Amino acid sequence: YFVTSIGCVMIKSGGVIGRSWAMLFAGGGFQVKLYDIEQQQIRNALENIRKEMKLLEQAGALKGSLSAEEQLSLISGCPNIQEAVEGAMHIQECVPEDLELKKKIFAQLDSIVDDRVILSSSTSCLMPSKLFAGLVHVKQCIVAHPVNPPYYIPLVELVPHPETAPTTVDRTHALMKKIGQCPMRVQKEVAGFVLNRLQYAVISEAWRLVEEGIVSPSDLDLVMTEGLGMRYAFIGPLETMHLNAEGMLSYCDRYSEGMKHVLKTFGPIPEFSRATAEKVNQDMCVKVPDDPEHLAARRQWRDECLMRLAKLKSQVQPQ
Repeated sequence: YFVTSIGCVMIKSGGVIGRSWAMLFAGGGFQVKLYDIEQQQIRNALENIRKEMKLLEQAGALKGSLSAEEQLSLISGCPNIQEAVEGAMHIQECVPEDLELKKKIFAQLDSIVDDRVILSSSTSCLMPSKLFAGLVHVKQCIVAHPVNPPYYIPLVELVPHPETAPTTVDRTHALMKKIGQCPMRVQKEVAGFVLNRLQYAVISEAWRLVEEGIVSPSDLDLVMTEGLGMRYAFIGPLETMHLNAEGMLSYCDRYSEGMKHVLKTFGPIPEFSRATAEKVNQDMCVKVPDDPEHLAARRQWRDECLMRLAKLKSQVQPQ
């Protein structure tokens, strides 16, 4: 599990999400304590963070104004949860998506924190109302869901429990901005939050189109990489509508009937059958074989592309 003293407490030090959070908070100048019940996990995390930060510094992609060494000096491991929590203003939990495990950890934290520290979860799908149910400090609880890989993709979804205090949301929003992330507020909880609902809608239709033999898996991906994704890297679907006509009202007047006609032809939720999965996998493996080495190399290439895109966006977009 992970923790920061002036900055944050992070839980589960071994995973990529936890390590990314540690790096992001250190980049913002916060002291970070990593807590995990497994000492080896902490040692592995610190070693991985050191390697990654050095590489980022060499590539000119290290976040924040501090050097890699200065940032690394802010991150330490902590074998004791009481010690890890001491002095913390923000705790970021990063354990696997297991409701009972997360609830157990938050119950433990709830019993030792004061009324000021924020208790935040990195969950991508568990509802805050279930995750934080029955906690004394529920007003200080929030989901701050990052996008994988968080160091290169800045969005963070902030999802409150129905009883979360507005100040908790405001403070978490300000902290995410301070460490260079891009927080957005989900006004009330919904299954999948916002990012995954949009992602699953795209995946669902993509799967149906491939399953029905309308398009090959590789050509389907081209529609996003060479089409929709080109503009979605800079403007969202609603602004796209706004710009593709003389404003939103004009777009709806022109295209709403056609959209409704097409939307009515969408099929049911796919079963994600093994047969289609094998067909898609075969196509994907032509480009990226599914062994660990090829997948890791492709992820590294993806992260480098995201790094370059982030640089480009900072040059062309007003902050």
